[in-house]
Amino acid sequence: MSQSVPMRNPRTTSATSPFIRPMTRRRYGRRTAFGLLAVLALGALAGPLGGGPARAEGVTIPNFWNPRARQERIETQPSARTVRFLTDDEFPPLHFAGPDGAPTGFVVELARAVCERLAMTCTVQTRRFDTLLDALAERQGDVVAAAIPLTPALRGRFLATRPYFRWPARFVARSDKGLPTPSGSLAERSVGVVGGSAHAAYLKAFFPKAMGKDFTDLATAEGALRRGEVDYVFADGLNLALWIGGVEAAGCCAFSGGDYLENRYFGEGIGLVTRSDDPALSRALDDALQRLWDEGKYAELYLRFFPVSPF
Repeated sequence: MSQSVPMRNPRTTSATSPFIRPMTRRRYGRRTAFGLLAVLALGALAGPLGGGPARAEGVTIPNFWNPRARQERIETQPSARTVRFLTDDEFPPLHFAGPDGAPTGFVVELARAVCERLAMTCTVQTRRFDTLLDALAERQGDVVAAAIPLTPALRGRFLATRPYFRWPARFVARSDKGLPTPSGSLAERSVGVVGGSAHAAYLKAFFPKAMGKDFTDLATAEGALRRGEVDYVFADGLNLALWIGGVEAAGCCAFSGGDYLENRYFGEGIGLVTRSDDPALSRALDDALQRLWDEGKYAELYLRFFPVSPF
């Protein structure tokens, strides 16, 4: 049964990527206190930032927009219709139930900001994650705002905005080892990966001399890194960011080097999804997302929900 809540009075709460959904649920349960405190503190301090890649309070804010898109802007008029956003409430920090039970998260608050920017009346409805696209197709909602990866198959059925979030792959290492930033071949360096994952495939393809060590899950790999049994772990940056900032890592580790965003391995990211017969709404959403970046609202929301940036 869905819950419909007017998209007003944005809320903030805690601080997790769709490719490892069960893992992120488990992590949230362990890290709720950290997430609430860190995000609320950053949400209180964060203010709007200007356009372009940025850093604030040590947090890197990604920029997924093409500056040339500003020349393609369209003027939108407030719509008389109520636009119904569909999301899931079990995937923090992107979309989850806040302390009062109402849906919140980075994606939900970004959707609220889009509605405000377009002067549209909107609602947000929570549904089970695996039913969102079918509900959209059956006209039970107008926009899906959730961590559903953009793929050719999805674009064959629906329209989608440019990505507003992507899934970076990152290396992480112990802070006390003085290991070099990953580059070249990583020869004679041991790197923990989740066996059979896109990260394991990428490591094998682009760092062929690294000594890859497969683990059954990311938590096991992280534990091995904390104990010094591997030199690095290479995995999803969002999950790693939560671990670095959480109690389980105990301050042992930090990101090493930059992010890796190759579509073939890590996907295109996520965008706002609409039906193919609603192109005007899709264009308006795309334009609003660009404007929110230019005006600093995207950065403000990012700082609320990502106390340790995955980028």
